[in-house]
Amino acid sequence: MNDLEFCRHVTKWYHAHGRDLPWRHTKDPYRIWVSEIMLQQTQVDTVKPYYLRFVSRLPGISDLARAEDDLLFKLWEGLGYYRRVRHMKEAAIQIMNEHDGRFPDTYDAIIGLKGIGAYTAAAIASIAFDRPNGVIDGNTLRILSRVDARTDNIALARTKKAFQARMDGLIAVSRADDPVLGGPSSFNQAMMDLGAMICVPRKPACDRCPVGSLCEARKAGREGVLPVNIKNTAKSDIYFITAILRKGDRYFMIKNEKDGLLQGLYGFVQYEVESPVSFEEAFYEEYGLNVRLTEYVKEVRHVFSHRVWHMNVYYGEITDDARDHLYTAREVLSLPVSTAHQKVARAGEERLLP
Repeated sequence: MNDLEFCRHVTKWYHAHGRDLPWRHTKDPYRIWVSEIMLQQTQVDTVKPYYLRFVSRLPGISDLARAEDDLLFKLWEGLGYYRRVRHMKEAAIQIMNEHDGRFPDTYDAIIGLKGIGAYTAAAIASIAFDRPNGVIDGNTLRILSRVDARTDNIALARTKKAFQARMDGLIAVSRADDPVLGGPSSFNQAMMDLGAMICVPRKPACDRCPVGSLCEARKAGREGVLPVNIKNTAKSDIYFITAILRKGDRYFMIKNEKDGLLQGLYGFVQYEVESPVSFEEAFYEEYGLNVRLTEYVKEVRHVFSHRVWHMNVYYGEITDDARDHLYTAREVLSLPVSTAHQKVARAGEERLLP
């Protein structure tokens, strides 16, 4: 494949057909960073309103560094993978302390920030600062696999390392003195859009692809079987009894203070127990309060990356005097609640709607 021809075709197509996204109207590395973190594991259309709301409430690094956790989690509510926003706040504090409040402008410095990996560092460095760092994600791996007709398993680290070198080589070509080429920023974003819009995982639109004539997989009729992407994705199943507990007109909610997926988020009480009686005993042991489960609601299922929660939801009543952890139904709906327990709330909406 002629790399210069490839870069020219991809970039020219991008300038004509690339997506109009709100974070593409800025070179502010903070806003590009926010968008890239939100886009991890999340669809573009889902991210747009979250991004606009987030940068409106927290328009700069210092605002993020000072933000209260409850506000952060409420702004993030529904995006999932809440560890991302915790790490963003830690990185913002790091930028304030170690970089005088200015976002670092090199790949090596950016990847040293909390929660930023190779892809995100390359994206920010190239898009905000036009640094010659190629992005490797599902889109670029898929395109390069097909264009070069490579059968390497893209789920493997060694394959990603080899493709990183290939992508960096193309980035170097994209910096050539050519009026069509826009440099690393344009080329990386062009590859992202090409993968999202044309070279999609199933049934790629090869007839509309700007580099279809250069694609070795298409020539061989192999575009439908590439890339090779074989993952070991065994998940563990965890079974809970999860209770919507009421005391008068208030509901018992707890804030997860432990380090983990849901740290800082609110949820209903749940235990890995096999019966309502065992739940009541576990609750008394932890909180010193008697509780009685009164009605089974349904099973609610939530899938994480490596585990599946099966939450058997019950209504219940706290029969002792209680003052802590109690919220009105309206307050429950305003708290930053994990996506898993938002599903529980929806299952019990008959009782929770104010």
